[in-house]
Amino acid sequence: MAAALLLREDGPIAWMTFSNVERHNAVSYEMWCEVPQAIARFDANPEIRAIVLTGDGEKAFVSGADISEFEKKRGSLDASTIYNEAVDAAYAAVLAAKKPTLARIRGICMGGGLYLAASCDLRICNDKARFAMPAAKLGLGIRYESIRRLMEVLPAAQAADIVFTGRGFDGQEALRLGFVNRSIPDEDLDQTVGQYLAWLGQAAPLTVKAAKAAMRARSAGEAAEDVAAVRGMTDACFASADYQEGRKAFAEKRKPQFRGD
Repeated sequence: MAAALLLREDGPIAWMTFSNVERHNAVSYEMWCEVPQAIARFDANPEIRAIVLTGDGEKAFVSGADISEFEKKRGSLDASTIYNEAVDAAYAAVLAAKKPTLARIRGICMGGGLYLAASCDLRICNDKARFAMPAAKLGLGIRYESIRRLMEVLPAAQAADIVFTGRGFDGQEALRLGFVNRSIPDEDLDQTVGQYLAWLGQAAPLTVKAAKAAMRARSAGEAAEDVAAVRGMTDACFASADYQEGRKAFAEKRKPQFRGD
Protein backbone atom coordinates (compact mmCIF):
# COMPACT_ATOMS: atom_id res chain seq x y z
CA MET A 1 0.00 0.00 0.00
CA ALA A 2 1.38 3.41 -0.96
CA ALA A 3 2.26 5.93 1.71
CA ALA A 4 -0.67 8.25 2.38
CA LEU A 5 -2.09 10.77 4.82
CA LEU A 6 -5.55 9.47 5.72
CA LEU A 7 -8.16 11.97 6.85
CA ARG A 8 -11.57 11.42 8.38
CA GLU A 9 -14.09 13.28 10.51
CA ASP A 10 -15.98 11.42 13.22
CA GLY A 11 -18.52 13.77 14.79
CA PRO A 12 -16.60 16.54 16.58
CA ILE A 13 -13.25 14.77 16.19
CA ALA A 14 -10.97 14.90 13.13
CA TRP A 15 -8.41 12.15 12.53
CA MET A 16 -5.13 12.46 10.65
CA THR A 17 -3.48 9.06 10.19
CA PHE A 18 0.06 8.69 8.85
CA SER A 19 -0.01 5.50 6.81
CA ASN A 20 3.16 3.85 5.56
CA VAL A 21 3.01 0.63 7.51
CA GLU A 22 5.90 -1.16 5.79
CA ARG A 23 8.24 1.66 6.85
CA HIS A 24 6.74 2.17 10.32
CA ASN A 25 4.73 5.14 9.01
CA ALA A 26 7.75 7.06 7.75
CA VAL A 27 6.47 10.32 6.25
CA SER A 28 6.91 10.95 2.53
CA TYR A 29 7.47 14.39 1.03
CA GLU A 30 3.91 14.41 -0.32
CA MET A 31 2.54 13.59 3.14
CA TRP A 32 4.48 16.46 4.72
CA CYS A 33 3.02 18.78 2.08
CA GLU A 34 -0.53 17.60 2.80
CA VAL A 35 -0.43 18.28 6.55
CA PRO A 36 -1.01 22.08 6.37
CA GLN A 37 -3.93 21.56 3.98
CA ALA A 38 -5.48 19.01 6.34
CA ILE A 39 -5.12 21.28 9.36
CA ALA A 40 -6.67 24.19 7.43
CA ARG A 41 -9.60 21.96 6.42
CA PHE A 42 -10.25 20.85 9.99
CA ASP A 43 -9.84 24.35 11.41
CA ALA A 44 -12.38 25.69 8.92
CA ASN A 45 -15.04 23.18 10.00
CA PRO A 46 -16.99 24.63 12.96
CA GLU A 47 -18.22 21.16 13.91
CA ILE A 48 -14.69 19.91 14.64
CA ARG A 49 -13.60 20.34 18.27
CA ALA A 50 -10.28 18.47 18.27
CA ILE A 51 -7.74 16.93 15.89
CA VAL A 52 -6.04 13.57 16.50
CA LEU A 53 -2.72 12.64 14.89
CA THR A 54 -1.91 8.95 14.87
CA GLY A 55 -0.12 6.22 12.95
CA ASP A 56 -1.55 3.36 10.94
CA GLY A 57 -1.31 -0.15 12.35
CA GLU A 58 -0.12 -1.40 15.73
CA LYS A 59 3.65 -0.84 15.59
CA ALA A 60 4.30 2.85 15.04
CA PHE A 61 3.11 6.41 15.39
CA VAL A 62 5.65 7.92 12.99
CA SER A 63 9.24 6.74 12.57
CA GLY A 64 10.40 9.98 10.96
CA ALA A 65 10.92 11.10 7.40
CA ASP A 66 11.04 8.44 4.70
CA ILE A 67 14.79 8.00 4.23
CA SER A 68 14.25 6.01 1.02
CA GLU A 69 13.36 9.33 -0.65
CA PHE A 70 16.45 11.21 0.47
CA GLU A 71 18.60 10.47 -2.57
CA LYS A 72 15.96 11.99 -4.83
CA LYS A 73 14.35 14.54 -2.52
CA ARG A 74 17.34 15.64 -0.40
CA GLY A 75 20.27 14.80 -2.65
CA SER A 76 21.51 18.39 -2.93
CA LEU A 77 21.48 21.52 -0.80
CA ASP A 78 18.74 23.08 -2.94
CA ALA A 79 16.62 19.94 -2.79
CA SER A 80 17.15 19.67 0.96
CA THR A 81 16.03 23.27 1.40
CA ILE A 82 12.77 22.59 -0.43
CA TYR A 83 12.22 19.39 1.55
CA ASN A 84 12.99 21.06 4.89
CA GLU A 85 10.57 23.88 4.13
CA ALA A 86 7.79 21.33 3.66
CA VAL A 87 8.64 19.65 6.98
CA ASP A 88 8.78 22.99 8.80
CA ALA A 89 5.42 23.98 7.31
CA ALA A 90 3.88 20.71 8.54
CA TYR A 91 5.14 21.20 12.11
CA ALA A 92 4.09 24.86 12.08
CA ALA A 93 0.59 24.01 10.87
CA VAL A 94 0.05 21.48 13.66
CA LEU A 95 1.46 23.90 16.23
CA ALA A 96 -0.74 26.76 14.98
CA ALA A 97 -3.95 24.73 14.68
CA LYS A 98 -6.86 26.60 16.22
CA LYS A 99 -8.37 23.37 17.51
CA PRO A 100 -6.70 21.28 20.24
CA THR A 101 -4.40 18.62 18.81
CA LEU A 102 -3.70 15.23 20.39
CA ALA A 103 -1.00 12.75 19.40
CA ARG A 104 -2.14 9.15 19.91
CA ILE A 105 1.17 7.30 20.10
CA ARG A 106 1.39 3.54 19.82
CA GLY A 107 4.84 2.03 19.30
CA ILE A 108 7.66 3.82 17.50
CA CYS A 109 7.87 7.61 17.70
CA MET A 110 11.26 8.71 16.41
CA GLY A 111 12.99 11.50 14.55
CA GLY A 112 10.46 13.61 12.75
CA GLY A 113 7.73 11.65 14.50
CA LEU A 114 8.97 12.88 17.87
CA TYR A 115 8.87 16.50 16.68
CA LEU A 116 5.47 15.95 15.09
CA ALA A 117 4.18 14.70 18.44
CA ALA A 118 5.86 17.63 20.21
CA SER A 119 3.93 20.00 17.94
CA CYS A 120 0.64 18.70 19.36
CA ASP A 121 -0.99 20.12 22.47
CA LEU A 122 -1.48 16.73 24.13
CA ARG A 123 0.38 13.44 23.84
CA ILE A 124 -0.87 10.06 25.04
CA CYS A 125 1.20 6.91 24.47
CA ASN A 126 1.08 3.23 25.27
CA ASP A 127 3.66 1.87 27.67
CA LYS A 128 5.36 0.02 24.81
CA ALA A 129 6.05 3.24 22.91
CA ARG A 130 9.66 3.82 21.89
CA PHE A 131 10.98 7.35 21.47
CA ALA A 132 14.27 8.62 20.06
CA MET A 133 15.86 11.50 18.19
CA PRO A 134 18.65 9.68 16.31
CA ALA A 135 19.92 12.64 14.26
CA ALA A 136 23.30 12.61 16.07
CA LYS A 137 23.74 8.97 15.00
CA LEU A 138 22.99 9.76 11.36
CA GLY A 139 24.75 13.08 10.86
CA LEU A 140 21.48 14.91 10.20
CA GLY A 141 21.00 18.56 11.06
CA ILE A 142 18.10 19.43 13.35
CA ARG A 143 16.10 22.50 12.39
CA TYR A 144 16.01 25.43 14.82
CA GLU A 145 12.21 25.34 14.89
CA SER A 146 12.25 21.71 16.01
CA ILE A 147 14.69 22.37 18.84
CA ARG A 148 12.69 25.41 19.94
CA ARG A 149 9.47 23.41 20.18
CA LEU A 150 11.18 20.53 21.99
CA MET A 151 12.45 23.02 24.58
CA GLU A 152 8.92 24.36 25.02
CA VAL A 153 7.89 20.84 26.00
CA LEU A 154 10.99 19.76 27.96
CA PRO A 155 13.52 21.46 30.24
CA ALA A 156 16.80 22.27 28.48
CA ALA A 157 18.82 19.56 30.25
CA GLN A 158 16.34 16.86 29.29
CA ALA A 159 16.13 18.07 25.69
CA ALA A 160 19.94 18.01 25.52
CA ASP A 161 19.97 14.47 26.91
CA ILE A 162 17.79 12.96 24.18
CA VAL A 163 19.15 15.09 21.32
CA PHE A 164 22.89 14.85 22.03
CA THR A 165 22.92 11.13 22.84
CA GLY A 166 20.30 9.94 20.36
CA ARG A 167 19.32 7.32 22.94
CA GLY A 168 15.92 5.69 23.03
CA PHE A 169 13.45 5.85 25.89
CA ASP A 170 10.11 4.21 26.61
CA GLY A 171 6.66 5.49 27.43
CA GLN A 172 7.21 5.51 31.17
CA GLU A 173 10.37 7.58 30.86
CA ALA A 174 8.56 9.89 28.42
CA LEU A 175 6.00 10.45 31.18
CA ARG A 176 8.68 11.12 33.80
CA LEU A 177 10.40 13.57 31.46
CA GLY A 178 7.11 15.35 30.89
CA PHE A 179 7.06 14.67 27.15
CA VAL A 180 3.71 12.87 27.28
CA ASN A 181 0.60 13.60 29.35
CA ARG A 182 -0.21 9.93 29.91
CA SER A 183 1.55 6.58 29.41
CA ILE A 184 -1.06 3.83 29.37
CA PRO A 185 -1.03 0.01 29.17
CA ASP A 186 -1.56 -0.87 25.54
CA GLU A 187 -4.95 -2.45 26.09
CA ASP A 188 -6.22 0.80 27.68
CA LEU A 189 -4.80 3.27 25.16
CA ASP A 190 -7.91 3.72 23.04
CA GLN A 191 -10.19 3.99 26.06
CA THR A 192 -8.01 6.73 27.55
CA VAL A 193 -7.73 8.60 24.25
CA GLY A 194 -11.50 8.27 23.88
CA GLN A 195 -12.04 9.83 27.30
CA TYR A 196 -9.85 12.80 26.41
CA LEU A 197 -11.68 13.24 23.12
CA ALA A 198 -15.02 13.15 24.93
CA TRP A 199 -13.81 15.93 27.23
CA LEU A 200 -12.53 17.98 24.30
CA GLY A 201 -15.73 17.39 22.35
CA GLN A 202 -17.81 18.73 25.24
CA ALA A 203 -15.62 21.74 26.07
CA ALA A 204 -16.68 25.27 25.15
CA PRO A 205 -14.94 25.95 21.80
CA LEU A 206 -14.44 29.69 22.34
CA THR A 207 -12.89 29.11 25.76
CA VAL A 208 -10.49 26.49 24.44
CA LYS A 209 -9.60 28.62 21.41
CA ALA A 210 -8.81 31.65 23.58
CA ALA A 211 -6.78 29.58 26.05
CA LYS A 212 -4.76 27.97 23.26
CA ALA A 213 -4.09 31.37 21.69
CA ALA A 214 -2.88 32.64 25.07
CA MET A 215 -0.49 29.70 25.42
CA ARG A 216 0.92 30.28 21.94
CA ALA A 217 1.29 34.02 22.58
CA ARG A 218 3.24 33.24 25.75
CA SER A 219 5.54 30.83 23.94
CA ALA A 220 6.05 33.26 21.06
CA GLY A 221 7.27 36.07 23.32
CA GLU A 222 4.09 37.92 24.27
CA ALA A 223 4.03 40.43 21.41
CA ALA A 224 1.63 43.27 22.20
CA GLU A 225 -0.63 42.49 19.25
CA ASP A 226 -0.86 38.81 20.24
CA VAL A 227 -1.76 39.66 23.83
CA ALA A 228 -4.36 42.15 22.63
CA ALA A 229 -5.88 39.51 20.34
CA VAL A 230 -6.10 37.06 23.22
CA ARG A 231 -7.82 39.63 25.41
CA GLY A 232 -10.33 40.23 22.63
CA MET A 233 -10.97 36.50 22.37
CA THR A 234 -11.44 36.28 26.14
CA ASP A 235 -13.94 39.15 26.08
CA ALA A 236 -15.78 37.36 23.26
CA CYS A 237 -16.24 34.33 25.54
CA PHE A 238 -18.16 36.44 28.06
CA ALA A 239 -20.29 37.97 25.30
CA SER A 240 -21.13 34.60 23.75
CA ALA A 241 -24.27 32.47 23.73
CA ASP A 242 -22.09 29.65 25.05
CA TYR A 243 -21.42 31.65 28.23
CA GLN A 244 -25.16 32.04 28.72
CA GLU A 245 -25.64 28.33 28.07
CA GLY A 246 -22.90 27.39 30.53
CA ARG A 247 -24.48 29.45 33.32
CA LYS A 248 -27.95 28.11 32.55
CA ALA A 249 -26.76 24.49 32.45
CA PHE A 250 -24.94 24.92 35.77
CA ALA A 251 -28.09 26.31 37.40
CA GLU A 252 -30.18 23.49 35.93
CA LYS A 253 -27.63 20.83 36.93
CA ARG A 254 -27.21 19.46 33.39
CA LYS A 255 -24.43 19.22 30.84
CA PRO A 256 -24.11 22.33 28.66
CA GLN A 257 -24.59 22.15 24.92
CA PHE A 258 -21.95 24.48 23.52
CA ARG A 259 -22.16 25.60 19.88
CA GLY A 260 -19.14 27.86 19.57
CA ASP A 261 -21.05 31.13 19.32
